[in-house]
Amino acid sequence: MRILFIGDIVGRSGRRAVLESLQRIVADEDIDLAIANCENSAAGFGTTPKIAEVLFEAGIQVLTSGNHIWDKKEILPYLDRQPRLLRPANYPDAPGSGVFVGQTDAAVPYAVFNLQGRVYMPGTDCPFRCIDHLLSELAPEVVVRFVDFHAEITSEKTAFGMYVDGRVSVVAGTHTHVPTADERLLPGGTGYITDVGMTGPIHSVIGMAAETSVNRFLTALPGRFEPASGPARLNAVIVEVDEHTGKALAIRRRAELYP
Repeated sequence: MRILFIGDIVGRSGRRAVLESLQRIVADEDIDLAIANCENSAAGFGTTPKIAEVLFEAGIQVLTSGNHIWDKKEILPYLDRQPRLLRPANYPDAPGSGVFVGQTDAAVPYAVFNLQGRVYMPGTDCPFRCIDHLLSELAPEVVVRFVDFHAEITSEKTAFGMYVDGRVSVVAGTHTHVPTADERLLPGGTGYITDVGMTGPIHSVIGMAAETSVNRFLTALPGRFEPASGPARLNAVIVEVDEHTGKALAIRRRAELYP
C-alpha cells in the first residue's frame, strides 16, 4: 500500500496548496492512505473544527498535530468527537486520542500514532515509553503503523526512529517546518525522515511573515506573529509499505510549488 503524508499545513496558503493538489497527487501516486499534520492550519496557530472538516472532505483520512493543537479552544470538545484528528498521545491527561486505527478502501488495517518530543518542547510523558505501551495494546493483525513524531531536535527524532525500527512502518518527523534530505529505510524495515517540512508560504520565516520575525531578532521585543501570504510549497513524503509484513519498501519526498 502507499501512504501520503503532508507536512505541517500553515495558514491559508498551506490549506490552498493541499486543496488544489490532493486529489491529483492521490491519483498520480495511487495513494491508499492520506495523512496530514494540521496543527498550524488556522492562521498559523492550531486548527478549528471547520478547517479539519474541510481537510477531511478533501480526502485526508487522518489528521495529526503537535503542541499547537491546543491554541484554538473550540478544538477541545471536537477532539473527543472526531477520532481521526489526533493530538500527541504522550500528553498525560488531555482531550482526544493520539492513536487512530482504521482500514483502507481495500480493507487493509492500519494505525496512525501521534507523539511529541520532550527536548525544548512543552512537558509531556516520555514518547519512547508511550509508544511501547501503545504498541503493546495494538491488535497484532494491524501491521501497517505510521508515526508522526513532532519534535524539535534532530537527535531525539533519529533516536526515536532507531528505537522503534522494525516495530512500525514509518516514522515521519514534523515541527521544525524545514524539510530534511535524510529519508531512508532503517535496518529493521522502518521508513524514516527527520522532518517532512511544512506546507505553506515560501517567502516566510517557517511560515510566519518575515517582518515580525526579523524585528524580533533585531530588537528582542515581542511581536504578534501572522502567517505570510503569497506562493506556497507543499512538502510531503510517499511511503510504500508491504501490507502483509508492515515493512517499508520505499520512501521518497514529493514537493510542489503553488503561485
